[in-house]
Amino acid sequence: MSTKREVLVTGASGFFGGVLKRRLLAEGFAVTNIDLVRDEDAGAEGLSSIQGDIRNGELLKRTFAEHRFEAVFHCAAMLAHDVKDETLLWTSNVDGTRLLAEAAQAASVTKIVNISSNCLWAEGFGRPVTEDDAPAPVELYGQSKLEAERALAKLVEQHPEMRVVTLRCPTIIDSGRLGLLAILFEFIEDGKKVWVVGDGSNRYQFIYAQDLATACLLCLEYEESNLFHIGSDDVPTMRGMYESVIRAAGSKARVAQLPRMPTIAAMQLAHRLKVSPLGPYHYRMIAESFVFDTQRIRRELRWEPTLTNEEMMLRAFSYYSENRRAIHARTDVSAHSKAAPMGVIRLLKWLS
Repeated sequence: MSTKREVLVTGASGFFGGVLKRRLLAEGFAVTNIDLVRDEDAGAEGLSSIQGDIRNGELLKRTFAEHRFEAVFHCAAMLAHDVKDETLLWTSNVDGTRLLAEAAQAASVTKIVNISSNCLWAEGFGRPVTEDDAPAPVELYGQSKLEAERALAKLVEQHPEMRVVTLRCPTIIDSGRLGLLAILFEFIEDGKKVWVVGDGSNRYQFIYAQDLATACLLCLEYEESNLFHIGSDDVPTMRGMYESVIRAAGSKARVAQLPRMPTIAAMQLAHRLKVSPLGPYHYRMIAESFVFDTQRIRRELRWEPTLTNEEMMLRAFSYYSENRRAIHARTDVSAHSKAAPMGVIRLLKWLS
């Protein structure tokens, strides 16, 4: 009989879910993955892979009955730039979260670690954003993540034995992280101008995937419900970060400026015409600064970040550069594990 600690990870075929899954396996856990996308690690020792939908109540009930999970790590989410069906996005992110939590509670699994997002806001505060700042999402993805948080909070109110920890994350970066970043990396790789909107002095925080995985592991030993903001230290300007990656890559690319107001207006129009992968969150935040205050997670979990924005971005760029051809041929993978379509941004590349 196995003596391994068992955990469920939703979305473990995706980018961060996959990082967490492999970290847990390396730490000696038995891991079950539920994901709509096939699991490229299927068959690995200690891993059970289920290709299925977390909105399927019978599947959840059967899965919890067949295992003795210590905790659930909820990483699964539908992203706005990868899903055309808004109902699918909403039901996956909101109803899926609620059904998962209810199934865990019914099976007496009392620990849930929920991965949430900084997309709950779409404006800069001029200061680090704390857990006490009221969210104000402007697009469906952020609204769905907020509603999922509320569903979990309601469950805790109804069942005080439940311990739910939500980790609100900025963009998660590591080797293998692609999605919209692949557009930036293609510009750098091809020596094109890398554009900032405004003067590029805005600062936008990231989180290293392994640092987030460390926080998830620390949550296993945390005996309360809580909400934590997480992110990197010493956040550089966007211009400074791009220039650092360009130098390290030995690229002929250079950073160039676009005028703020006309560019944002053009992005809004491109979104309405459905010719751009960038949505309201992106055109609202592209010239803004956004940094999370991480004092609470440092205090409560004794967590510290290990990589800077520049270091993690260089890892992600190096992976893209070494695997570019294979990356652009990918189809049946999660949104963050493949290159996002450029759409009208291709025109900007031609002009660069």
